[in-house]
Amino acid sequence: MTLACGLDFGTSNSTFARVDQHGHPQLLGLEDGKPTIPSVIFFGFEDDSLHFGRQAVAEYVTGAEGRLMRSLKSVLGTGLIGDTTRVKARSYGFLEILGIFIGELKRRAESELGEGVDSVVCGRPVHFVDDDPVADAAAQSQLEGAVRAQGFTHIDFQFEPIAAALDYERQVNSERLALIVDLGGGTSDFSVVRVSPERARATDRSADILATAGVHIGGTDFDRLLSMTKVMPELGLGTMNKDGKRHLPVAPYYDLSTWHRINRLYNAQTLRDLRGTKREARAPERVEMMIELIEDRLGHRLVGAVEAAKIALSDVEATEFAFPVRERSIETVMTINDLTTALASSVERIESTIEETLRRAGIGADAVDSLILTGGSTQVPAIAGRLEALFPEADLVRTDVLGSVGLGLAMDAKRKFGG
Repeated sequence: MTLACGLDFGTSNSTFARVDQHGHPQLLGLEDGKPTIPSVIFFGFEDDSLHFGRQAVAEYVTGAEGRLMRSLKSVLGTGLIGDTTRVKARSYGFLEILGIFIGELKRRAESELGEGVDSVVCGRPVHFVDDDPVADAAAQSQLEGAVRAQGFTHIDFQFEPIAAALDYERQVNSERLALIVDLGGGTSDFSVVRVSPERARATDRSADILATAGVHIGGTDFDRLLSMTKVMPELGLGTMNKDGKRHLPVAPYYDLSTWHRINRLYNAQTLRDLRGTKREARAPERVEMMIELIEDRLGHRLVGAVEAAKIALSDVEATEFAFPVRERSIETVMTINDLTTALASSVERIESTIEETLRRAGIGADAVDSLILTGGSTQVPAIAGRLEALFPEADLVRTDVLGSVGLGLAMDAKRKFGG
C-alpha cells in the first residue's frame, strides 16, 4: 500500500504529517517527540558526526567545533544554489546539504510510522523568487530533485497557504471567505479562499482559490534588517572613512547579517579587505571587532542572537543585547520601536501584496470573513498589529503557526495518493 504524507520543509522549521485511519491529520514526532524540528544541520568536526534540529543548535551553542547550516530553503532558485561550503576536507553543495536534511526527515518519519513512505505532497511558497517565473520554476525543480533523491517515488506540490486553508476548514460550519496570511522564515504568502464543510469534501479545489500572491520576505529577512539597524553599526556600518568623504563599504555587513551568505566571509581575501578598511576607518576599533568576529567564525552565532532578540520583543518592550567577541562585546538595547522601524519597508511590501491579492480576487477588505494567520512571523508585533488593523471586521484565526501547513499537506496527500 502507498503511504502518503505531507512534508512542510520550512526555512526555519519543518514538519511531517499523515492522515490516520480515522481520517484525522496528525503531525509526526520528529525530535524527542516534538512535531517540529528546526531546519538546521550541524557538521561535527571532532568525530565527523551529523546533528539535526535542536540537537544541532545545542552542539553549536555549546562550542563544539563544526559547521552549522540553516535557512537552506532560501537558496532555492537563487545563484547561491550552485555554491559549495567546505566541511573539513570536503566541499558540499547546497542541494546536497538540503537533501541530507530531507533524507533525515524521511528516516525519522518512517521510524515513527513503522513503515516506509513513498508518496509525498511538499509545501511550496507562492513565489520562491519574486517576479521571476523562470527562477521560481527552477526552485521547485531543485526541491523536487532533492526530495526524489531521498527515495520518494510520487511527489506533488501544494501552495503552503492553501494547505493552511485545508487545515482551517475542518472547524468551519458555514461558507466563509478567508484570507490566509502565511508568514514563514523566507516568504510571505497570501490567498483568498472560499471554505465550507461541503467544499472540504471536494477533490479539486481550484475553483475555490480566488487569488494568490506572495513576496520573498520572511523571518530571516526580519533578522537581517534588525541586525543591519541595531548591530552592524556597532561594527562600523554607517561610519565614515578618515577623510570624511565616504562611508565604509556596506557589502560585508550585509553578508554578516544574512545567514546563507556568512560563509562567504570566511576567507583570506575578505580579511585582507577588512584590514584595509580598518586602516582607512574613522572608527577602526569597530572594524577590528568585526575582523575578530570573522576570524573566530562567530557570524552564524551572531545572527542567532539577533533572532532571539527579535523573538523576545514579541513579549517585552525592550531587550538588552550583548554578544561577546574576545575581550570585548557588542552591546545595544533593542526596542519594539526599533524593530517596527527596521521592518517598515517590509511591512509596506506585505501590505501592498495583500492589496494585490484582494484586487486579483475582485474584493475589498470588508468582504473577508476570516483572517487566518499562520507561520512564526505572524507573532511579530509590528506585523500582527498591522494585519489586524487592515481587517477590523474579520474573525481573527490564529492557527498552530508551525503545524497547520503540514496538517493541510497531509490532507492533500490523502486526496491525491490515498493511503
